[in-house]
Amino acid sequence: MSNTQTLITVNQLTKSFKKLSVIENLSHEFKAGERIALVGQNGAGKTTLIRSILGLYKYDGSIEVLGMNPRTEREKILQNIGFVPQIPPPIKMTVGEMLDFFGKLTDTDKNKFIEISENLGLDVKANLNKPFMKLSGGMKQKLLVSFALGRNPKILLLDEPAANLDPKARTILFEYLHKFDKDALMIISSHRIDEVEGLVNRLIEMDMGEIVVNKEV
Repeated sequence: MSNTQTLITVNQLTKSFKKLSVIENLSHEFKAGERIALVGQNGAGKTTLIRSILGLYKYDGSIEVLGMNPRTEREKILQNIGFVPQIPPPIKMTVGEMLDFFGKLTDTDKNKFIEISENLGLDVKANLNKPFMKLSGGMKQKLLVSFALGRNPKILLLDEPAANLDPKARTILFEYLHKFDKDALMIISSHRIDEVEGLVNRLIEMDMGEIVVNKEV
């Protein structure tokens, strides 16, 4: 069955910043078809885990994503991952340039990104020539969500994806997530379990860099 395929294997992951251990000896397998609420207090290690899976950090232990090492085969892996960060990156490209860039990078018709952005309430045409950095937090989030969802990736990593969205856009985002490919792996980091509980089938709670709860819901 396709939904038992392991897409991400984390084995004895340990990550420290300036001698402060954020993740300690964490091992877990993430499988196709899982929709995971990744919860925990600030500092629990949720974002560090996501960023390690994306190959953004050096770490001890090992991670395999789709059978590849995220540190050495990052570009290949990112073609199969949709990612929405908690804090938008300071990108100087204009909205139009980003649409072209992500369209080419992911071999996706940029109109798909535009359609999702506009459904979320972003007036793309009015902002085509505006640098991404100059957009409001909500506008940035809508564009980043469209890049993550618009190309049907095998893995979705969403770090507080609704954080900067207005109530209407939040509702539309969760409608998209409900309809998303059932064979994909979806990991949603959130402070608000009530917001994601109707969407997920597994709850993973982190505390002090360890998984303290792992259960089907």
